[in-house]
Amino acid sequence: MAVKHSRLRTVGRAIACTLLMGLAAPAAFAGSWQKNVSIGGFNKVHIYSPDTQSALGEKALLVVLHGCTQPIDAFLTANLEDAAEEHGMVIAVPDAMHKAGFSCWSYWEGAKSRTSGDYKNLINLANTMTGDPARGIDPNQVYIAGLSSGAAFAAQAGCVAPDVFAGVAPSAGPTIGTSSGGAISTCESVSTSQFKSRCESYAGSYRSHLDTQLAVVGHGTSDSTVNSCYNEQNAKGFATVYGVSKLSGTKTVGAGGNTAEEHLWEDGRVAMLWLNGLDHSWSGGQGASGSYVAGKSINFASYLGEHFAQYNARVDRNQGPEISNLAATPVNNALDISGTAVDAEGSVSEVAISITKIDTTNPEEVASLTTSVNASNQFAITSASLLDGLYEVEAVATDNEDKAGETASVTVRVGPPPADEAPTLSNISASTNGQCATVSGSVVDVNQNLSSVSVEFANGTVGATVDGTSFSAEKCDLPGGTNTATVTATDSTNLSNTDSVSFEVDAGKTGDYNYHIAEGHITWGDGYSACYLEFGADPFTMRETSAGGGQCEWVADGAPSCNGPVQACSTSGGGGDPEPEPEPEPEPQPNDCEQVSAYNYYHKTGGRAYSTGSSWSPSYFANGTDQAMSGSTWGYNTLHSTNGTDWSVGACP
Repeated sequence: MAVKHSRLRTVGRAIACTLLMGLAAPAAFAGSWQKNVSIGGFNKVHIYSPDTQSALGEKALLVVLHGCTQPIDAFLTANLEDAAEEHGMVIAVPDAMHKAGFSCWSYWEGAKSRTSGDYKNLINLANTMTGDPARGIDPNQVYIAGLSSGAAFAAQAGCVAPDVFAGVAPSAGPTIGTSSGGAISTCESVSTSQFKSRCESYAGSYRSHLDTQLAVVGHGTSDSTVNSCYNEQNAKGFATVYGVSKLSGTKTVGAGGNTAEEHLWEDGRVAMLWLNGLDHSWSGGQGASGSYVAGKSINFASYLGEHFAQYNARVDRNQGPEISNLAATPVNNALDISGTAVDAEGSVSEVAISITKIDTTNPEEVASLTTSVNASNQFAITSASLLDGLYEVEAVATDNEDKAGETASVTVRVGPPPADEAPTLSNISASTNGQCATVSGSVVDVNQNLSSVSVEFANGTVGATVDGTSFSAEKCDLPGGTNTATVTATDSTNLSNTDSVSFEVDAGKTGDYNYHIAEGHITWGDGYSACYLEFGADPFTMRETSAGGGQCEWVADGAPSCNGPVQACSTSGGGGDPEPEPEPEPEPQPNDCEQVSAYNYYHKTGGRAYSTGSSWSPSYFANGTDQAMSGSTWGYNTLHSTNGTDWSVGACP
């Protein structure tokens, strides 16, 4: 009698297969930067999506706001990827839309409200990303941080939308509600009561969400640009908003020459960091560099990932009761079912039991029972009389907060064993990720002597992992195009059964950088440099992956930094040698005027334009008229001609 535990409480085994396929969806973004994504009201957002999940489940989201004169590209070398992978955080770095002077976030200008300027955009950005199932982000794990003007704006955004941002982390930024004059050297004093009043007024009807918000503030000990008075002023201000007291003592975090001094308030609601040796820069930890990015202290983003996960008050940490020692014993064609259920945080309110007959083509639930535990946390119940057959008994316990724990199950036979017969396979399905495929399904052996399940792929056979009546097997490096996998289930008497499933594999597009530029996978300005650093003039394979919002980008195998611009998805699919996109057909116009809209490259190959200058960034001109065309290779222009030889910029008159 085999016992298993699972988070799935199923009657039909097909549910497990569907889940396995669904889990692969977020991999479309995993392990790479998407650069200059237009999303949430921002024209340019750099987004990094990790392969990992947060310690709290799903993924977290950390929005990072740049400082004055600081380009968002600076954060590509700030070790944000390390923090993202370590703590399962998606990183989003937006370029402010409503900038003040020196490209600052305009924290001292305009209304501080949910419908105003970049406050509105930040809320839309967070909601758009958490609302995209492919990204797998938990809306209860959304945080916002920033440097300098971005720090002040992040702090104010945290007050404006405390329901959206579960944590806020200003670094080297002025206090909320201060003027631009207080940003350089001087300290604009704000009392804790003023801070509280401002923050709660920004929040308005959402102020109750401040009760579960966290704040981490930081400042470099060598910062000579923004006055360090703001560090303690901000920490005390948030502590007053949250109603928490400072704990005694300090702690050094980090190691070697990359350290910070940590001060904590009750329940981790507020943390204040002095970033040792850091000037007026984002603290990226060892090896970080770039415009206003330095490696003198700790990786601030990594600290945020750990702190926010440890103290997040919005994620339900109740795991529900745990069932152990589940047993089902046949007695006169009924089942005596018993076990132990313990809840670490509270008490067990109920144990629900389902009995499913699984030795049929379509498994059928035949009984649903409920019982309770005694003073020793034990439960026992007897089913009604059952027909002879093979049954799966599942039990799940619920606690006093109505939280269900993991499901435990046991397989048991009622009545005499049947004659030997081969295992039965059903619900076979396949999911693909690049050139990898996972085949999963259900297997039932009425004799309870299953020996193995194997899956034969085009490039070899692998043994499947079997969990109760579910199995799965993965194989990579599969050929492109249509594949067929054959599943074989064998019992200890060498009786076996087979089934198969067909699926499509995307083999990607392979060529050197010139090929990928010509195909539009990368451009001279977006992707070429990173791809050349990775592969030089050698051929490499790229695949089209979803970038969310109905858009896609091309990413190189094994080198996620080699990726192209976010653009409309192609309809070519994968597999086989790529075919170039056809040149756009001329648009018929009255008065014998011919008009064509296309990228400059296609105008040149179509004989309507020519290029001069550097091959890195050539200039394009219309044939016959020599009129300059905007943009370089991938500039998009409309040309027209009345004789098919002389072309002019613009539409037909």
